[in-house]
Amino acid sequence: MQLRVSAVQYHLHKIHSFQEFTNQVEHYIKTAEEFGSDFIIFPEFFTTQLMSIGNANGDALTIQELPSFTEQYRALFISLARTYKMHIIGGTHVIRKGDRLLNVAHMFYPDGRVVEQAKLHITPTEVNEWNMSAGDSLEVFETEKGTIAMLTCYDIEFPEIVRMAKAKGADVIFCPSCTDDRHGFHRVRYTSHARAIENQVYVVTTGTVGSLPTVDFMRANFGQAVVITPNDVPFPPKGIMVEGEFNQDMIVTADLNLELLYQVREKGSVTTWRDRRTDLYPDWETGELIRS
Repeated sequence: MQLRVSAVQYHLHKIHSFQEFTNQVEHYIKTAEEFGSDFIIFPEFFTTQLMSIGNANGDALTIQELPSFTEQYRALFISLARTYKMHIIGGTHVIRKGDRLLNVAHMFYPDGRVVEQAKLHITPTEVNEWNMSAGDSLEVFETEKGTIAMLTCYDIEFPEIVRMAKAKGADVIFCPSCTDDRHGFHRVRYTSHARAIENQVYVVTTGTVGSLPTVDFMRANFGQAVVITPNDVPFPPKGIMVEGEFNQDMIVTADLNLELLYQVREKGSVTTWRDRRTDLYPDWETGELIRS
């Protein structure tokens, strides 16, 4: 089984209408279509660009107002997924459930279905400045090209949750991200490599680039798209199948061969998933959340 993935280094800049957002999004999807991609991933918080449209007074919208675009966002990506016959990981979009704000990754299927995965680990900035809430459960999603999980940015820094995704059957972890400096970027990057090695899975991650000068906490972005593999003979020695240029408006594309994952899990130089010591530490094979 092989799938082609494209990852977007989404360029944030001030816009004046939802149509401008639509045009930019469709540009990237058309590019991925030209490469024959099965999946395309956008970054975390890329829809904060909609906040720069502003209100009648010319002030940027607040994070509390971003969920007002949810219906338009979903309709746009459902239409694009159907039109271009592609699985679209629509980055993350902030939605409201009751009195809670959730940072939610969405996947749009070519047949019009939509699935969601709320971010499970929330950063101090998200809590203190935006009053965000954490999601409650982890899911994996079946597609005609294999089983995937969506874990957002900070989530990838927690090995337990990726163990659970693998235990539930995920072979590819899509990780939309948004980091404002090199420190944050490299935390996500280094832990993505660790998760790929520990679980013998692919990790596809990308981030925002550019700037939203009028939107608080989105003024600085440091991003790069990368497709990460396990470190074993069938794969590139550094575990990098493809990566973009730092902070450039671009898209990268690569083919993921799932059969290679199965081979290295069985007969690789190391077999980290099979060799985990469940007699010494908890087993995540059930994929169930364990609460203290």
